[in-house]
Amino acid sequence: MRVLITGATGFVGTHLRRHLLSSTDWDIVGTAFPDPPADPTPTLREELVLLDLRDAEATQAALAESPPDYVVHLAAQAHVPTAYKDPWATLQNNILGQLNLFEGCLALDIKPRIIVIGSGEEYGRAAEADLPLLEDHPLRPENPYSVSKVTQDVMGYQYFISYGLPVIRVRPFNHVGPGQSPRFVLPAFASQVAEIEAGRREPALRVGNLAPQRDFTDVRDVVRAYRLLLLHGNAGEVYNVASGRPRAIQSIVDELRARSRIEIKIEVDPERYRPADIPVIYGSADKLTLDTGWTAEIPMSQTIDDVLAEWRAAMNTEAGSSQRTLTAHT
Repeated sequence: MRVLITGATGFVGTHLRRHLLSSTDWDIVGTAFPDPPADPTPTLREELVLLDLRDAEATQAALAESPPDYVVHLAAQAHVPTAYKDPWATLQNNILGQLNLFEGCLALDIKPRIIVIGSGEEYGRAAEADLPLLEDHPLRPENPYSVSKVTQDVMGYQYFISYGLPVIRVRPFNHVGPGQSPRFVLPAFASQVAEIEAGRREPALRVGNLAPQRDFTDVRDVVRAYRLLLLHGNAGEVYNVASGRPRAIQSIVDELRARSRIEIKIEVDPERYRPADIPVIYGSADKLTLDTGWTAEIPMSQTIDDVLAEWRAAMNTEAGSSQRTLTAHT
């Protein structure tokens, strides 16, 4: 069996490749863009290729070269502040790439099981009585990123109904873990704590709005859900991937401060605020559990420990490198 993972060298793609290599015997073809993969042949079961999904001809050629049995379509611009700064780039990238992927499958007359990655952001604001959110809740996107994800979501359904493509739509809520960009909330704070401990910045944690409550799931649990959905999900259906529990951003800051080796104060940075911020959102994964047996297993405390340890290690590595450079020049 062969699985195509778009965006395979990104945060989630990297974790998914590791998970599939350890839990299946599938061959993996992964795409990366705009930078070429660091290692074009990481293992005998993997092939990583440079592909811009906005290029229809190149996308079809890649599908023809290695026709997949499964597809996990991860490639997307996923940073909300970036989407606000350049809405069209986010819409074009996220929508056109998926359209070319679907059209390539139709042109080649192949029907792999395809997971389309949406987002819990698709739901927008919800009344407290509607929480946790179920998959049939109305979609009310509040930013350009979530608009692009709603479009990908309903496009997946349309190609299932119109052409019989076995598309499974997924709406993951916030997922976090090692390897995530510091543009996102947990690594943004953890990286600052590590820098403060290393003496690289003043003992002040710069934050945005800490009041919102979000549904956080460890990325390693999320990619396990994707594998189970490839195997057991029902084509044409949509599934939440969620912990089912709200957690305030403030609580993440509190846990990191409690782990810090140095007393840290909080400084609010207005630049870190979004134009629109949903107060509370969390989802139900009951449907996912019913159809696949999945449940979240990794507690948030472990995720925080792992992410902070990663950033501390990065600071130690940089410090060691700087010391070696200094020694070489003295």
